[in-house]
Amino acid sequence: MLFDHNNDEPIRVLTDAESWELLDNARHGRLATAAAGELDIVPINFRASGGKLYLKTTPGTKLAELTIHPQVAFEADGILQDEAWSVVVKGTARVLEHADEIAAAEAVGVETWLPTPKTVYVELAPSTIAGRHFLLGAEPEQTTARDY
Repeated sequence: MLFDHNNDEPIRVLTDAESWELLDNARHGRLATAAAGELDIVPINFRASGGKLYLKTTPGTKLAELTIHPQVAFEADGILQDEAWSVVVKGTARVLEHADEIAAAEAVGVETWLPTPKTVYVELAPSTIAGRHFLLGAEPEQTTARDY
């Protein structure tokens, strides 16, 4: 079990430090962007380092959207046999352009899924982080009728 729960409660709110610990060990998540009245969410590889997230991508829709509207949301999760977790980060994304920033991002070691060149590094600086840990199981039977 990754985390203990008080009184076997099925949902546990994680501390910021616990959330970052999960992100430090995760490699895949989803990036949500919004621009020109459109919302998008895409799977993406990432690495957490120094309280920030680093993404490696190619020019395209997500890059254009986060350039137009840098406020983004990011979510990573994990599902195991009896437990699961989810961490949501909201913050500001920016394309790294200076050689020293790019070199630092390269040192973080973002690995990609696809065998295609990824030439653009993006840094996500969080404004909020929220994590949850879940104990998985069947829904309990209801013992009383509900009025709807």
